[in-house]
Amino acid sequence: MHIAKADVPVRIDVPGATVRQQTGFGDVSGYGTMGAEYFSFGAGADITELLHGLEGDLCQSPHWGYVVNGAITALYADGEEETSHTGDLFYWPPGHSVRAEEDTDIVMFSPQHEHGQVIEHVAGKVGA
Repeated sequence: MHIAKADVPVRIDVPGATVRQQTGFGDVSGYGTMGAEYFSFGAGADITELLHGLEGDLCQSPHWGYVVNGAITALYADGEEETSHTGDLFYWPPGHSVRAEEDTDIVMFSPQHEHGQVIEHVAGKVGA
């Protein structure tokens, strides 16, 4: 799920402040501590091969985030693809991979434990 800034409903619009809020943007039930992450991807980067060996060969952590610049595509097990662009908010449920369509920077918030396991797995694959 992704949404452009202009599509996020305005809740407050007064001189000097605008508040936009999208409700129902993913569920955090059952997760503990959240981590904040900043990722930078080069154009064409695709992490699919690096996720092999995880459940379903996909990232099983949900993510909530913002595309600072660029374009990134979430790839799902059912073949669906969803591209988020500069200024978009996104939610990726468990069961995805990603591919950068161009040089891309994103900020994400993820369950620390679940995504930590994915990061450790990928780090092992790249020898980091």
